[in-house]
Amino acid sequence: MKIKKLLKIIAGVVIFLTLPSLLFFGFVYFKYNEDLPTGIEGKQADALATKMLDALDYVAYKKTNYIEWTFKRKHHYQWLKTEGICYVFWETYKVELDLNNPSESKAYIHGFRVHDEQETNLIEKATTFFNNDSFWLVAPYKVFDKGTKRFIVSTKKGEQGLLVTYTSGGTTPGDSYLWFLDDSGKPNRFKMWADILPIGGLEASWENWTTTESGAQLPTFHKLLFLGLEMGDVKGTK
Repeated sequence: MKIKKLLKIIAGVVIFLTLPSLLFFGFVYFKYNEDLPTGIEGKQADALATKMLDALDYVAYKKTNYIEWTFKRKHHYQWLKTEGICYVFWETYKVELDLNNPSESKAYIHGFRVHDEQETNLIEKATTFFNNDSFWLVAPYKVFDKGTKRFIVSTKKGEQGLLVTYTSGGTTPGDSYLWFLDDSGKPNRFKMWADILPIGGLEASWENWTTTESGAQLPTFHKLLFLGLEMGDVKGTK
């Protein structure tokens, strides 16, 4: 009897903990999930992408050699963009990512260099962090990256958006993002179809833009459903 009672208690606790999460996921899924829209590829899409780059001063971004930010107060970055080096800090770890020659990357714990499997695991983790967290900072500047395709999309609400699909690169190639711009061409939000997300079409804001010392414009905050994604004190210099 005691074993049966214990099993009932365990089952009750599991249901109590998981049922609200399942109900919440179901609510979010049916409310927000969308199929990836289709659009028209060509000069009009490229022109809209160029308008967005002009609004954000792409020339100033290209001349920005150093970018620093902190994603969600967890991962801190010092990106030497021109050199292709990024220092990634979290907890007691530091990884020197060589973005041009990944085999030259280095990993440290408490300031001491580590090697072999431990180093490999930390470098892989830092690379995943960088690919995700830097995208939340500089994604608008990547609309003409190698392997991208651009489409003009007209929504059911009568809005026009710029759909960008990444056919290669990053951690999860194949992801797509539908950008919505204000009258000046500056992005204020996008919808995401990403392999890492179980729901397609989730919307996130791009807001609280700051103009860095170098002239590049970068966001300092995103709102995703009920979550806030802070980028910390964003810096950019020549």
